[in-house]
Amino acid sequence: MPSEPETNVGNRRFQTALKTIVTLTLLLLVMPLNLALTIVALLRAIIIKPFQSRSPIANNPQTILISGGKMTKALQLARSFHRAGHRVILVETEKYWLTGHRYSWAVDRFYTVPNPQTEEYPQALLKIVQQEKVNVYVPVCSPVASYYDAEVQSILSPHCTVMHVDVEMLQRLDDKYTFAAAAIALGLRVPKSYLITNPQQVIDFDFTGAQRKYIIKSIPYDSIRRLDLTKLPCETPAQTATFVKSLPISESKPWIMQEYIPGQEFCTHSTIRDGHVQLHCCCESSAFQVNYENVDRPDIENWIRQFAKSLNLTGQVSFDFIQAADDGEIYAIECNPRTHSAITMFYNHPDVAKAYLDRDSLPETVQPLASSRPTYWIYHEIWRLVTNLSSPKLVSERLQIITQGKDAIFDWNDPLPFLMVHHWQIPLLLWGNLQKPKEWIRIDFNIGKLVEIGGD
Repeated sequence: MPSEPETNVGNRRFQTALKTIVTLTLLLLVMPLNLALTIVALLRAIIIKPFQSRSPIANNPQTILISGGKMTKALQLARSFHRAGHRVILVETEKYWLTGHRYSWAVDRFYTVPNPQTEEYPQALLKIVQQEKVNVYVPVCSPVASYYDAEVQSILSPHCTVMHVDVEMLQRLDDKYTFAAAAIALGLRVPKSYLITNPQQVIDFDFTGAQRKYIIKSIPYDSIRRLDLTKLPCETPAQTATFVKSLPISESKPWIMQEYIPGQEFCTHSTIRDGHVQLHCCCESSAFQVNYENVDRPDIENWIRQFAKSLNLTGQVSFDFIQAADDGEIYAIECNPRTHSAITMFYNHPDVAKAYLDRDSLPETVQPLASSRPTYWIYHEIWRLVTNLSSPKLVSERLQIITQGKDAIFDWNDPLPFLMVHHWQIPLLLWGNLQKPKEWIRIDFNIGKLVEIGGD
């Protein structure tokens, strides 16, 4: 007789396989609609292209290497550089060779490279840089890959410009605790923060008199627990001890215990050169962050400007902020030194390439145009629409988002990625999962992957 754990494993595998088959079936059922839309868009593009006014071509066309090819933000950057007259090379790891973005008309060449953690990664990038005569490398990286893209700068810098912070700065910013310490040193507002390397530190912490609760977050990226907002202390000391002992806290995997500040959260993206904010956007945050609408927050922008100038940053840097419900003040929660998906809001801005390439010619910081519509991912919206059919209010909200916004992948002048992401890239990932079952939580069409337990 199989043991209970083995039975549970078997049940989970069956449930995962069933979920995968159902999802593949649903994607197959909606494919004719997507295919029809793509064909119409292709015909439209072919017919009207000769009559379209050409966009101004860059005075000095360059070759731009963009990584993270499976992610929508990489596609958006590729389109922005291409429209400005630059040549785009897209790369992605071998696992995601099937990315639908490689079929974009904005992409001149597509390459696969080894995983960033491998010894072969730097040389693979260098070979592409030399072979394609790359002028600028723009990493669009995952939290894990961001370190290796910083590390590879020493190899690539003699051959091209790298739009990324260096290793020392990345480690300083990516670590939630050292980031908070850096902000405090500059007189910038952040929540009270404590470095935790042992559960006993939380158990022994004196919460007496604390005006706010606390939450605890992993400093190394944790795709599963990052949304856990369990408030500390729990109702009893025993519950607090049980909770923190269940977390993988150690010297090698430190956590941060941070004051929990109820209020409205905001996320930002800033492209920075020599401490100068070249491009900036700010949005209200949502649970899974697949909706972006620009908001004007001068207080947040000024916080970032002061931080960027003081540290003389160069690279792509994203911040999370919260406006406290009690005192109305802005607090920076964390910093992610990499590209944010909010950059999809620049889909119709002509100066994105300038913001990345030119320090002096921009009269002001590039921000989303007033005509820019909020961006979303249609299959995420359809799923939320279907699962909320019992709530007319939520259905109305989702329909309003779809009708008033813009799908972040679909572009009338570049329609193939929309078809290939949804009906090639994701189905093949699902098929691969079916061959070697691994529990997955959801499909992230924005990032272009299955969010798996213990995945990348």
